[in-house]
Amino acid sequence: MRKRGNVWLAVAGLVIAPNGEWLVVKKRYGGLKNQWSLPAGFVNEGETADEAVLREVLEETGVGCELKGLVGLRTGIIKGEVSDNLLMFLLEPKEAQTVIPQESELFDACFMDPVMLVELPNVSVMLQYMLHLNKADALPVVNGVDPGEQFGYTSYKLFL
Repeated sequence: MRKRGNVWLAVAGLVIAPNGEWLVVKKRYGGLKNQWSLPAGFVNEGETADEAVLREVLEETGVGCELKGLVGLRTGIIKGEVSDNLLMFLLEPKEAQTVIPQESELFDACFMDPVMLVELPNVSVMLQYMLHLNKADALPVVNGVDPGEQFGYTSYKLFL
């Protein structure tokens, strides 16, 4: 049994600056070591997936963001045992900010032109597919929905 059990829920943030550049990171560990990918991490107990992505991007890069929508889901099974699920959110930086890579997890973090990313040899597979994403494809967040008392939600959002 792993630290997170056999069902994992993670998030990644596609942060697009007003000039069109994407916030990308180069991990120090794991399957994406030395590859450019999106800032990402696991959802913690007591937080929603969208709260987790805002936290993870801020922790890894120092960039505060605004949630714009949900752009995708990556799901798979690791070694026939672990259900690995990742929700990808579209984010926008709150303002022009200096990127500060979290040195314990990252070799580097920066805003980069997505056209330049295509030319690099060490870009994650998922990021290569996302390079063709149209921002208009993101599912926007719907706040203020009341699901009723029967489940006891303390936070509730839809992406439709």
